[in-house]
Amino acid sequence: MGEQSKLSLFHCCLILFSVLTISSTTAFDYGDALMKSLLYFESQRSGRLPYNQRVTWRDHSGLTDGLEQGVDLVGGYYDAGDHVKFGLPMAFTVTMLSWSVIEYQDQIADAGELEHALEAIKWGTDYFIKAHTSPNVLWAEVGDGDTDHYCWQRPEDMTTSRQAYKIDEKNPGSDLAGETAAAMAAASIVFKKTNPHYSHLLLHHAQELFEFGDKYRGKYDGSIGVVKSYYASVSGFMDELLWAALWLHEATDKEDYYLKYVINKAHCFGGIGWAISEFSWDVKYAGVQVLASMLLEKAKHEHEGHVLKQYRSKAEYYLCSCLNKNNATSDNVERTPGGLLYIRQWNNMQYVSTATFLLTVYSDFLRNSKQHLRCPTGTIDTEEILSFAKSQVDYILGSNPMNMSYLVGYGSKYPIRVHHRGASIVSYRENKGFIGCTQGYDNWYSRVEPNPNVLVGALVGGPDCRDNFMDQRDNYMQTEACTYNTAPLVGVFARLLQLEENLEVELVASY
Repeated sequence: MGEQSKLSLFHCCLILFSVLTISSTTAFDYGDALMKSLLYFESQRSGRLPYNQRVTWRDHSGLTDGLEQGVDLVGGYYDAGDHVKFGLPMAFTVTMLSWSVIEYQDQIADAGELEHALEAIKWGTDYFIKAHTSPNVLWAEVGDGDTDHYCWQRPEDMTTSRQAYKIDEKNPGSDLAGETAAAMAAASIVFKKTNPHYSHLLLHHAQELFEFGDKYRGKYDGSIGVVKSYYASVSGFMDELLWAALWLHEATDKEDYYLKYVINKAHCFGGIGWAISEFSWDVKYAGVQVLASMLLEKAKHEHEGHVLKQYRSKAEYYLCSCLNKNNATSDNVERTPGGLLYIRQWNNMQYVSTATFLLTVYSDFLRNSKQHLRCPTGTIDTEEILSFAKSQVDYILGSNPMNMSYLVGYGSKYPIRVHHRGASIVSYRENKGFIGCTQGYDNWYSRVEPNPNVLVGALVGGPDCRDNFMDQRDNYMQTEACTYNTAPLVGVFARLLQLEENLEVELVASY
């Protein structure tokens, strides 16, 4: 072999070694995480499962939902490890899935997961169309938590109450109507090119729901008492109405009516008053403020620009609090010794995933508009924001003191006793023998063995404030997963996968 050939071979080996070194130091396959996160939503499906169902340990369930009330409420998602269909968290899940696709459609498509993402969104929106039976009626819930939690059985065996609850003119629920309008408006953007008829239908429902929620104001948990112990609307309904108006502004090609609503209600609805350090199924202010901030550069007149600047100020407070860049310690989000954002004990990972999403989206917005984040302790560049978001995702995937992935099914070590009825009992497809209400508690709940079915892609509640985690089925604060935990990560995984691939390309090109 000639010297030139030896030199070329050396350079090729060096490039390969460098790429492998980067891969081994990061050690995370974001493409695999993305694929698994979308698989999780198939585990949570209620109703008649489709022919292309990939999670084969599940079967049809809830096929008579709504029958007693004379309405078809078959379908939708179970929110977590039980079998109640709660409207508010389900709608937030679909909003965040849609936002993920709106921001990162190309990246999700490049990973080969766009079809699955669209299916996950449509499974939710198909149900919302059914649940919105007339302009001022929205079915809010099927089943109730009290009777459901008394039983531990597979969804295919359900014997618990399937009573349905609705909001209407006399029993308002502006928060639920607003979030469902946001979900359908965001989804209408997603389907605008590929399925324009469906997109138009979603937008029509979204507009009706927004009008209903705005005209007949009230908290949905004041109308539906059974939800208070599970998904009480602590933040009220004003954040959801602002949230819905912003998504309708986007979905209607920047129609002035909805933006004027966001501007005119900014003060009295708390949009520019509340500085919040969490973003969740209940509290939407940070999401509202981030979305509004992105409209600032296109403000049409001075007053509009002035109000949008105030929205941006509150958005940056949230982002700076996550980055630990506000002056006062009390104005920053706490972190565990291992570096994880920590809001509260019960299901803390939901706040981590939403924060990671907003940080990722805003860093891209700033980069594209050639701006920086202004925090009280200094100016933060976009690379630092995205790097911190990546650190949170890496913690989730295993870079933590427990060396455990909190995304079930990802990596070699993950929770194996997830608090989830269907996953913890032998699959209905393997054993169709009926398992009664308390039989599951007697024979399955207390088992120390791993769940017979792996709830792939579920993001569990996660560790405590000291990074400790007990993988026990009865430890529901840490081992239960929810749809709104995983949903924001879909977009983030896709973005980080692109980041990794670009880094490898740049490395190879530099040689």
